[in-house]
Amino acid sequence: MAKIEGIYAREILDSRGMPTIECALWLDTGAVVATSVPTGTSVGKYEALELKDGDMDRMLGKGVLNAVNNVNNVISKSIIGMDPTEQTQIDQMLVDLDGSDNKSNLGANAILAASQAVLKAGAISLNVPLYYYIEKKYQLTTQLNIPSCIYTMINGGEHGADNLDIQEFQIIPASHIGFSKSMDMAVTLRQKIEEILILKGATHSTGIVGGFTPNLYSNTDVFEILIETIKTSPYTFAQDIFFGVDVAAEQLFSDGKYKLRDKSQLYSSEELIEFYKKIRSLYHVFLIEDPFQEDDLASWAKLTTDLGETTKIVGDSFLATNINKVQKAILEKTCNTILVKPNQTGTISETIEVIKEAKKAGWQVIMSHRSGETNDDFIADFAVGVGADYTKFGPPNRGERVAKYNRLSQIDFEIKQSDTTTNNTNQTTINK
Repeated sequence: MAKIEGIYAREILDSRGMPTIECALWLDTGAVVATSVPTGTSVGKYEALELKDGDMDRMLGKGVLNAVNNVNNVISKSIIGMDPTEQTQIDQMLVDLDGSDNKSNLGANAILAASQAVLKAGAISLNVPLYYYIEKKYQLTTQLNIPSCIYTMINGGEHGADNLDIQEFQIIPASHIGFSKSMDMAVTLRQKIEEILILKGATHSTGIVGGFTPNLYSNTDVFEILIETIKTSPYTFAQDIFFGVDVAAEQLFSDGKYKLRDKSQLYSSEELIEFYKKIRSLYHVFLIEDPFQEDDLASWAKLTTDLGETTKIVGDSFLATNINKVQKAILEKTCNTILVKPNQTGTISETIEVIKEAKKAGWQVIMSHRSGETNDDFIADFAVGVGADYTKFGPPNRGERVAKYNRLSQIDFEIKQSDTTTNNTNQTTINK
């Protein structure tokens, strides 16, 4: 089997112009892989720690040279000579090497860069596509499919321009619609949204993930704009297209109340539940992500009880891709869908265990980007390989988002080709 011959990291910039890590790994066969890790804007308090330098004289303290050094001078010494297909053993060694509860010694960014590179190297060592390698190695799905796509069209909150409270307003094509048609719908509707915003004089720019950031009076005004847009298209609202929201309620919470501009007074948890019921009924919002502050457990449970039969109550910062948080949420029935971000936990193996636990509970899985992305399309292969139900990669614009969609398109083509032709990769044995 191939062995890891070297690994090297360097500091690069993400899509927000902030530092992150790129990592190259090479094998004794001469094969080389490269990967980079994203960064978040609205970072949950339960996430593994992304190590920053803290030197205010450089990169506003956001540099990652210490994390880079940890890859080049600590992690490298431990993994050189190992078989890249031994993902579980390597990841456990990285966790042990760090020795902290939240990966604060080496940094989750350093650890994940190495972990992702190892996964890519495992696939290339066997000369198979990454998504195929993941599917066969972890057996989390019985059939390769492209997940349904969640497209962010409008941004507010920390992803916007202080013009709306809710962080993301999403369109979600019906699950029976294939990937190519789904992309067609997203591209068409994005163009039409821009035309309508210009027509209405709703001054807009784009937020940090590429969604529009219009000046509107209320959050519910966004739904009216989206419905108006759909009416100008060939598609039928609540039949072909549904809505979702990422509330990121942690950012709206203060002193036990929530602030949304849809009314002058602050919302209690009970009032916010009623607000969600209203938009579910009026606007067919069938996905609500992070609807409450992370420790407002009673409200999470109440909303899941009241709407969970028809609505995806999604835990992002609430769960932080953390196995203990997921197990607790399953037991307490505080949500029914998980948003997975590998950099919230820090290794591929830990992410896989979280997905296993969620699927075992009957939850659906959404594979997600971060606000500070790179051009690496790793997450597209990962989503397909683990059998995610949905992907959330942002709008169909900006290079770092489009890279993921273009990779899904290529995988879609390869899957369809493999259904009609004999593919040598089908003969490859991959050890778990």
